[in-house]
Amino acid sequence: MGDQVLKGGEVLQQRAAKRRKVNDVLVPLAASIGVFVAIAFLVSLLLYVVSMGAGRLSPSLLFEYPSANPKEAGMRSAILGSVFTVGLAGLICIPLSIVTAIYLTEYAGSKWWSQVLRYNIANLAGVPSVVFGVVGLGFLVYGLGLGRSVIAGAFTLAILTLPYVTVVCVEAIKTVPEDQRFGAYALGATTYEVVRHIVLPRALPMMLTGGILGISRALGEAAPILVISGLLFIREDPTSLLSEFTVMPLQLYNWISRPQLAFQQLSAAGIIVLLAILLALNSLAIYLRQRFYRRLEER
Repeated sequence: MGDQVLKGGEVLQQRAAKRRKVNDVLVPLAASIGVFVAIAFLVSLLLYVVSMGAGRLSPSLLFEYPSANPKEAGMRSAILGSVFTVGLAGLICIPLSIVTAIYLTEYAGSKWWSQVLRYNIANLAGVPSVVFGVVGLGFLVYGLGLGRSVIAGAFTLAILTLPYVTVVCVEAIKTVPEDQRFGAYALGATTYEVVRHIVLPRALPMMLTGGILGISRALGEAAPILVISGLLFIREDPTSLLSEFTVMPLQLYNWISRPQLAFQQLSAAGIIVLLAILLALNSLAIYLRQRFYRRLEER
């Protein structure tokens, strides 16, 4: 009886070993296939956009206003609208996110309401963007009477990106070693001094990276701005915070929804411009992160 139990255990161990070997082969193979399919799809899509829109890239695309004639159409008003709204949203969002993260991690501690606040912020980071557009329409446009203006769009984008950037800032602060905090406290430093001289310099590179990535996300958002602005065709520059505006994704939607091939090519050229701006922002995030890390190493 005992021999049969031992043999049964050996059989089970052999089967488990075979399953592990099969999993060691199949799981990396499946992951590699998935990555290859995703990259192939993105590359083919990018090549299609470039081949279709490269011929329409010109200075007039950047400096001319939209027009019913595709040969004369540009996206100047949309580019300026994106710069105004996204720039102002970044000025609102990034400082608030950094302050909120510092408060939650360094001052609030592990109190129950701070945990609830963290969970709610993390959940808000996954809310669909159109929901923020509806909230901005009801509260900012109609409730506060801001109208369909640049400032209403900027605040909506700031609220949209605030949870995401706050989560990144919290994780950045958690990467600061605890022994550095405790060493500073042991020398008599206050919480403000610890945050100012220990936590913030070491967490700031990742915080800025998260902020710039949040701005990149806001730059590509169309749904909340469509709800707030509703303008797909505008031939004037935003001159104040209360000006009407449109943004690049809405202008691209306006062009790509038209059946003429010329507008399809124009929209592809606009996509190339938008991708170039996004790549520039991501490159800036990498540059700032590496520069701050080098400064920390020099210290």
